[in-house]
Amino acid sequence: MYDTVYHRPQTINDAVKLCSELDEPAYLSGGHTLIPAMKGRLAAPAHLIDVRRIPDLAGITVTSDHVLIGSATTHAEVAASAPIASAIPALPGLAGSIGDVQVRNVGTMGGSVANNDPAADYPSAVLALDATIVTDRREIAADDYFDGLYSTVLEPSELLTRIKYKIPTIAGYAKFRNPASRYALAAAFIAKYAGGSVRVAITGAGNSGVFRWKEAEDAIANGATSDAIKNLHLDPEDMMGDMHASAEYRSHLVTIVTARALDHLGGVNIT
Repeated sequence: MYDTVYHRPQTINDAVKLCSELDEPAYLSGGHTLIPAMKGRLAAPAHLIDVRRIPDLAGITVTSDHVLIGSATTHAEVAASAPIASAIPALPGLAGSIGDVQVRNVGTMGGSVANNDPAADYPSAVLALDATIVTDRREIAADDYFDGLYSTVLEPSELLTRIKYKIPTIAGYAKFRNPASRYALAAAFIAKYAGGSVRVAITGAGNSGVFRWKEAEDAIANGATSDAIKNLHLDPEDMMGDMHASAEYRSHLVTIVTARALDHLGGVNIT
């Protein structure tokens, strides 16, 4: 690894100030992408700004309409939260499917959403649950936040502070995962809302990252069954292809996991 200076600010303002003033800085939360990238010499920040222990980035609040989660909240804390499970059971189910117990106890929700790995789980929840991403300077609607592979609309030094998820009438998550890394080869998060609207978000498969599947949304809103979802078609040209799964296979997997999520509304299905 390259030489780097480690900082542990105690407030959001201190963290943002450091990041805006230092040369080649990077925020550090769980570090499950950044640290391996540094070890492989794919990233070399001169300064690491550890935000995990900033009090204002912690905490879970559930209201009648929303679940608010601090960005430094770990996957394990989300998975174990009874208030979240009461409001949106699929969300702690999703968190409990991430990696292994070691990863879940260190990795953070905010780190995952800020990094926007195309195979990460949380981006699908953010998009399907019509979330609002709150930063140190603004609020961003989920539909406006993601900007391609490993990319978001966050500006330099902008710090994600919490995520506000809209509580649906019911939601479900299904994931087909790589057996080694447990990243999603394809996963679907479905959320239904009062009035009949439906949001379906797909992660792990799209060649531009997480995306909403509008055809499936319309079909489910019109009463489609899981068997009908399996008959929908996604163009393999829009899917990722790699050593783990071809684009054609991922196209097929998306229909399977979406059908499973529909069959398991109110919970999760992980294979």
